[in-house]
Amino acid sequence: MADDDCAVGVDIGGTKMIVSLVSSEGRVISEKETPTGSRAGPDKVIRTIVAEVQELRARAAEKPHSVGIGVAGQVDNRGVVRFAPNLDWREVSLGPPLADAIGLPVRVINDVRASTIGEWRFGAARGERDIVCIRIGTGVGGGIISGHRLLLGDTNAAGELGHITVVTGGRKCTCPNSGCLEAYVGGWAIAERAREAAERSPAEAAGSLEHARAGGSGLDAGTLWRLASDGDPFAQRLMAETRTYLAAGLVAIANIFNPRLIVAGGGVVRSTGRLFEEAVEMARPHILPSIAAGLQSTRAQLEANAVAVGAAAWAHEVRGT
Repeated sequence: MADDDCAVGVDIGGTKMIVSLVSSEGRVISEKETPTGSRAGPDKVIRTIVAEVQELRARAAEKPHSVGIGVAGQVDNRGVVRFAPNLDWREVSLGPPLADAIGLPVRVINDVRASTIGEWRFGAARGERDIVCIRIGTGVGGGIISGHRLLLGDTNAAGELGHITVVTGGRKCTCPNSGCLEAYVGGWAIAERAREAAERSPAEAAGSLEHARAGGSGLDAGTLWRLASDGDPFAQRLMAETRTYLAAGLVAIANIFNPRLIVAGGGVVRSTGRLFEEAVEMARPHILPSIAAGLQSTRAQLEANAVAVGAAAWAHEVRGT
């Protein structure tokens, strides 16, 4: 491998970050997980990233030519994190100070967009021309590849699939809007809907609550799916509603972007059996026929490494800019 044939990919999460050295073919050469330390503020996080990247460069035989940073938030074209709720950041300049401190070009990208690049280059969507990646975890995010290009948008914020309106005047979202897809199928929203439903119908929910307590968990998406699979009526109703809301979002996504492939990942997708596949089939009759005819769907392949690998792939492009 040539010395300049690898890049560093950094996945900044709310509690931990993963720093990986990644080849141009998407192979993870080495990686290290470390606490993010976001409560100490962005300066502390920046110092941690600098230290981890410098340590990686010192011990690796391959020398990276650039650094890609994936962060759960809205990122502008200058590498400024406009808003990252999991980190409690607003208007944090991340790219420029990192580039100055590390001495390498740095590109900053939204984490789900990074995972989209990873899946498109090296994972479930390798070689596809038009794809949508949707990641359903605590929140809902997305990325779009259109005509072999990542869709950026005017302010570098395209792909906020979780904030498609599926219920006019519906549940309050974490954004300024109400009725967003995330407010119904995001992990936080499923748990909140279950809690509210249990308060309205305590008798119906009694069995679900008892099983959840016995298992040491709350009524999260995975617990509700398992209970629904075991025939619990309360959980079945919650999962059926979730499937309907997700299907409504998928109809809008398919009709807007006309992808050949929808790739789904994230904790909610992984913990709820075939919920995603069932939602796709529920959505299909309501998608425009010319779009639905060629539409395919699949699960993400990279998952845990997707953000770091995708961020590194994004950084690889810095040589051509």
